[in-house]
Amino acid sequence: MLKDGKIWLANNYRGDNIFLLPEMANRHGLVAGATGTGKTITLKVIAESFSEMGVPVFMADVKGDLASTMFPGTDSENMQKRIEKFSLFEAGFRYQGYPVTLWDIYGEKGIPLRTTISEIGPLLLSRILNLNDLQRDILSIIFKIADENNLLLIDIKDLKSMLNFVRQNSADFAVDYGRISSASIGAITRAVVGLEADGADFFFGEPGLSIYDWLTLGACGKGMINILDSSSLILNGRLYSTFLLWLLSELFETLPEVGDLDKPKIVFFFDEAHLLFDGTPRILLDKIEQVVKLIRSKGVGVYFCTQNPSDIPDEVLAQLGNKVQHALRAYTPKEQKNVKAAAESFRQNPEFDTYNALLELGVGEAVVSFLDENGVPSIVEKTSILPPKSRMGTITKAERERSVKGSLFYSKYYETFDADSAYEKLNRRNAEAAAEKEKAELEEIVSREKEKAAVAEAKEKARQEAIKERARKQAISSVGNTVTGTIGREVGKQLGKGFGRFGKTLGGNLGASLGRGLFGTLFKK
Repeated sequence: MLKDGKIWLANNYRGDNIFLLPEMANRHGLVAGATGTGKTITLKVIAESFSEMGVPVFMADVKGDLASTMFPGTDSENMQKRIEKFSLFEAGFRYQGYPVTLWDIYGEKGIPLRTTISEIGPLLLSRILNLNDLQRDILSIIFKIADENNLLLIDIKDLKSMLNFVRQNSADFAVDYGRISSASIGAITRAVVGLEADGADFFFGEPGLSIYDWLTLGACGKGMINILDSSSLILNGRLYSTFLLWLLSELFETLPEVGDLDKPKIVFFFDEAHLLFDGTPRILLDKIEQVVKLIRSKGVGVYFCTQNPSDIPDEVLAQLGNKVQHALRAYTPKEQKNVKAAAESFRQNPEFDTYNALLELGVGEAVVSFLDENGVPSIVEKTSILPPKSRMGTITKAERERSVKGSLFYSKYYETFDADSAYEKLNRRNAEAAAEKEKAELEEIVSREKEKAAVAEAKEKARQEAIKERARKQAISSVGNTVTGTIGREVGKQLGKGFGRFGKTLGGNLGASLGRGLFGTLFKK
């Protein structure tokens, strides 16, 4: 709730107002506490206040009870007691709803929220695919090859096509990039298929989200509260954490430097923040730390919500200047150690013991320390959190559907489209290569058939020539035999006249033989 231009979040036990200063809100913050201690109420009150101030907000809705911020709260006996306790009516408290846009990576409970494979990059994608160092390096090479060949990586089918392309042509890329193992590409492909089976293909595609669409204002100049339904997303911790990592990186790379402002340009609340850091490689932790340090100069406030401050790495925790700590439980030595560490992170208040206070806080109570106007953490205060002005609880399916379809961004983001990217280009290239191969094979077949036909024709021609030659020779031989035989007999008859009957016969035979001998060669030629 706003009071004197400041966010009035709570009262201490003396009844003093506890304020979060807008000019210090981009120094980031932490909202922590065990389950059921009132973290959601705290988030709603802070988000409502930023919206009233004209500051857009992003919230990850893990339990499905933040979407009701769009409707005014309802009166009850408990609310009347809390309103009276804080004298809220005198301060202008009234139930009201806030401008809300509902988003959902899966597109089921909100406007689809997408980005592209290229935008998320190989480093974060390696995180979501749980790749080892070698596989991560190979994935980076694949992104580089895609970039150099003007092959856009938009969705998962683009990535799978690119993996297959590199595998098939790994020998060609070995000179520039070294040996690319087919086994490693196979492992990456299997991880991508597993990611696709988890439904992550909904997250990758176009149109991709424009961060500037989250900087819009709603009715009466209130900041738009963008709520991402994470009830299904949270079941896939890797995808959820990778989305948060991408979002931080996108904010850092997209928004311009603005320095210190009188209020943030936008504030982000990341619930279940421990998922952001569980199993995160050192290289990504360094990136998160860098972004958290530098993003405040972009006018962005980041608030991590988790059960225990120990869920946040010390390097990141040190950047969170505004802290709201709800009750912690300490049933084991490890938990007691964590509570002690949480208590020691505050500037101690001599009026109470912070360690004991953390163990004794009731629902809706918290120990709080915000940065003052000089950027110095205030002394910790034991407080009671104000109630929200909007409805608490969940919304109906019909209410959700009306909100989604009534959004200005519904028409822009609801329908996806398939751009001309790596999948399409590689398919065309493969089709052209297949067509060229088919054409070459057909030409080779035609050439072989022509060669066979030419050989067969030559053989047939030779055979016909041989037949003709044999016929010619047979004809000549037959005529020669007839002629020579006749001449020979005539000669023999003439010779035989002088030798009588015996001579006649002898002369005939001799003449025939002589005729064949003398003229046969001539006629054969």
